[in-house]
Amino acid sequence: MTTNKDIKIIDIPKIHDVRGNLAVIEGDCVPFSIKRVYYLYDVPSDAYRGGHSHIEQLEFLVALSGSFEVILDDGKLKKSITLNKPNKGLLIPKGIWRELENFSSGAVCLVIASGEFDESDYIRDYNQFKLSKGT
Repeated sequence: MTTNKDIKIIDIPKIHDVRGNLAVIEGDCVPFSIKRVYYLYDVPSDAYRGGHSHIEQLEFLVALSGSFEVILDDGKLKKSITLNKPNKGLLIPKGIWRELENFSSGAVCLVIASGEFDESDYIRDYNQFKLSKGT
């Protein structure tokens, strides 16, 4: 069973230069083959995104700009992580409910996923998620 202990912050390799920094996501930076990349932007500060869990898909979230909070729930425990550095990514394993909120002005959330979009991989009802966890 996946738990909050399986959630990881991963350092993204950064090359510092007087002209600006360069962060690189390649090779084994994320522990899965990348199948989809998308990003969230212009999210109002009082809105939230997410509100689902994946059955098989893994996701890696990066705050490219600004900040936002990720609320993570394994069915027993909830924890909150603030993402605000473009060289740190949050690995969310399968079976974790997530909600993204408190977006700062100009925040951009990059999502790197292990699978292409497949609606059947989503659990969008929180009560169904809790039942799937046996709680």
